[in-house]
This record gives sequence, C-alpha cells and structure tokens, in this order.
Amino acid sequence: MIENSRFRMRAMAVVVMVGFLASCTTDPYTGESKVSNTAKGAMIGAAAGAAVGALSGSRDRGKRAAIGAGIGVLAGGAVGAYMDVQEKKLREQLQGTGVSVTRVGDEIILNMPGNITFSTDSADIRSDFYPVLNSVVSVLKEYNKTILEITGHTDNTGSAEHNQQLSERRASSVGSYFSAQGIQYQRISTAGMGFNSPVASNNTAEGRQQNRRVELRLVPLTQ
Repeated sequence: MIENSRFRMRAMAVVVMVGFLASCTTDPYTGESKVSNTAKGAMIGAAAGAAVGALSGSRDRGKRAAIGAGIGVLAGGAVGAYMDVQEKKLREQLQGTGVSVTRVGDEIILNMPGNITFSTDSADIRSDFYPVLNSVVSVLKEYNKTILEITGHTDNTGSAEHNQQLSERRASSVGSYFSAQGIQYQRISTAGMGFNSPVASNNTAEGRQQNRRVELRLVPLTQ
C-alpha cells in the first residue's frame, strides 16, 4: 500500500512537470524560456490537485468530521456564490503579502512561499508572518462552511526523507496555528508532499524557491 502511494505521487509529479514544460515559451530576443502568469497559476492548481488526489480519503474523512461537529453545509446552488465572496475577501486581505490566491473550480488555493513563512530549514512560523495568517483566520471564521487541506512542499535539495519530514512539520505548524486561533480542528487536515508536487523546475534557484511552499486549499462543505 505504501509503495503504491509513493508510485502515485511520483506519477502525479511527472504529470505536473510535463504541464510545466508545455507551458514554457521562448523569448525571441533573449532565447530564454518563460512561463506566463496564467500558466503559473494553472501549475499551482495542478500541483495542489495532485496533492488532493493523493489525499482524497482524508478529504472524505474531513468532511464527515466537520459535519459531525455541527458545521453547516452548503446547498449545491449556493456553493459558487459563497466561494466567490470568500475569494474576493481573501484577495483583498492578502494583497501585497506575497501569498497568492488561485481559484480552481469551487475551491480556493492559497500559496504561502516558504521564504516568507519560515526560516531556512525550519518549521517554526516566522513571527512577522503572523499578521498574514491572522488575516486568513478572520476570513475562515466568517466563512466557516469549508474544510482546510494544508500541504507542505519542498524543493529536491537534500534527501527525500528529510524533505518529507520538513514538509509535514511545516503543514502541521500552519494547521496548529489556525487551530490555536479558534478554527475548529475538525475542519483542518495536514499532509507533507516532500518534493513530489513541484510547480516549477528544480533546476534553477528561482524554481526551487517556488517549490518551497505551504498550500492551503479551501474546499466547500457539501453533503
């Protein structure tokens, strides 16, 4: 079972990287490869989708736990509007913070770059990042009909084991912070993906920096 899970994560990483390479274009003046902003957003969504695919069982359990805790659910027709307003508020709160907001269907992905969230090779949240997380908390409290899937990601520098453990600790740190600020723990699930879901090439310093991140996916709570 563990080996099959690892195989699926490796396969999903290949799919993500193929998408990345396909989205590259060559600047006719410099000869350098570039990725459009639209493609970057799509890659974040694809990588997060790969993570969610690996955690689909956890999502089902999370929904059942949240419903069991008495958190209300959304009717099918109300989901889009509910997430629209939440997305708008998150974009307003997070403008200029370095945290990106990506919409994928009825779900919202917050990408928190590792260099602004944590010190190097640490899972302790930087104190100057607390106000950013508090802005997210305020929106999560106002719009509580969601579950929160938090995944940690790394670049491929160092051993797979070290990166896996670091990604797990970082995701757990963010989840614990949200819980400490009053977000119901039943809404929160955390996981580490190590370097298995890159959003950029690990062959460049810029790409590795993009891959070092924590992603928060807000999933509407429906029956």
